[in-house]
Parts: sequence; structure tokens; C-alpha cells
Amino acid sequence: MNVLSDVLLTAVQSTDIQPLPAQALAAAAPAAGAAPEAGLNYLKLIVEASLPVQAVMALLLLASVASWVIIFRKKRVLDRAQKEADGFEERFWAGGDLGRLYAEAAGRKQHISGLEAIFEGGLREFNRVRQRRGVDARSQLEGAQRAMRATASRELDGLEYNLEFLANVGSISPYVGLFGTVLGILMSFHGLASMKEATIATVAPGISEALLATAMGLFAAIPAVWAYNRFATRVERLAVRYDAFAEEFSSILQRQAHMDDH
Repeated sequence: MNVLSDVLLTAVQSTDIQPLPAQALAAAAPAAGAAPEAGLNYLKLIVEASLPVQAVMALLLLASVASWVIIFRKKRVLDRAQKEADGFEERFWAGGDLGRLYAEAAGRKQHISGLEAIFEGGLREFNRVRQRRGVDARSQLEGAQRAMRATASRELDGLEYNLEFLANVGSISPYVGLFGTVLGILMSFHGLASMKEATIATVAPGISEALLATAMGLFAAIPAVWAYNRFATRVERLAVRYDAFAEEFSSILQRQAHMDDH
């Protein structure tokens, strides 16, 4: 048994280990050292883009920044209008003295808005017409209603201010981005005319830059469209609320006018 073990040990020690061929090592080296490619460098794509495509990207970036500024400002304006309407309606329907409420509104006329401005304008015109001699109740009421409609129109114009810009950005930005994409692809293929051999690696950078313009167009358009739809709906609800208040207040003024006649 010991003799057999010695024989096997001697055979193993005498066996030569052959190195791998040089070609096998060369083929294995890239596979072992390969690393995942880095992600897209968007800043590099913008910097290396052609001048017309850069101009389109700059325009879309400005439109996007302006849209976000308007979105934040408009949200604050509409939130304040909603809060002021809630507060004034609570005070108006609490059953207090309308004369005292009117005096408070008239005292800070430059700082009132929304329902309070409609109330102040309507009651002011009602009192002005009522002071005339020979004016019937119908004329008093019509004057107050005209004043309230005019005030409501001014208030709604202020709430709708800059909404048109959001609508334009939302509808035009995708086409502006597509225009930049077309320019970029056109210039990329035009550059192939001077090359003898064209591969996908030759045109890929130019096409990537061009497609980035379309992505920027969508980035500018999507928030603008969403904000426009949301804000337009809120303005419409406030308009319905203003109209409803004007009708209810007209009923109160109508009763007051008939009481004065009697």
C-alpha cells in the first residue's frame, strides 16, 4: 500500500502544468476588465450640440423656468382668493350689520378683492343711485348689478392673468422641441456626406443631442398643461361663486329697495 502511494505521488509531481496560450489570455483580459458603461451625460450632450439645437434648448429652458415661476405665483394668488372668499362669506352670512361691513370694506378699499370687492362695489352704487330723487327700486337694483358685474370681471381678469402663457407653453413646446430634433438629425446626416465609412457610432451622438431637444420640449410642456387645466378649473369655480353671491346679494338689495319705496 505504501509502495502504491509513493508511485502515485511521484506521478503527480512529475506532471507538467501547461500555461494557457497567449491568445486565450488576450481574449479573457477584456472580458475580465470590462466595466459597465456610464450613463448619459446630459450636460455633455447639450455642450456638444450644434448651435441651432442649443438655441432651441435654451428657448425651451427659459419657457420652462418662466412656467414654474408663474405656477408658484398663481397658486399663491388662487389660494389667497379662496381663503378671502371663505372668510368674507362667513362674516356676511353671520347676520351682522351690512352697513358696518360696508364701512370696513370702504375703509380699506385699495386692499380688498374677490367677494368683498363685489359687495363693496354693488352697495356703493346702490347707495349712490338711491340718493337721487325720483329713482325707482328697479333702477337702484340694476345699477348695483352692473357695478357688481364690472367688479367681478376685473377680479376674474386678475385671476386669469398669465394663464394664457401656460397654455401657449403647453401647446407649443413639443413642436419647438421637435423642430430642434429635426435640425439635429438633419445636420448629423449632412455630416456623413464627407465620410467614406459611416457606422452607427458616427451618427449616434448627433441623434442623441437631437432627441434631447424633444425631451426638453415635453419637460416644459407637461407641467404647463397640467397647471393650466388645474388653475383654469379653480378660476371657473371662483367665477361661479362670484356670480352666485352677486345674485344672492341682489335679492337682498331688491328687498331693501322695495322697503324704501313703501
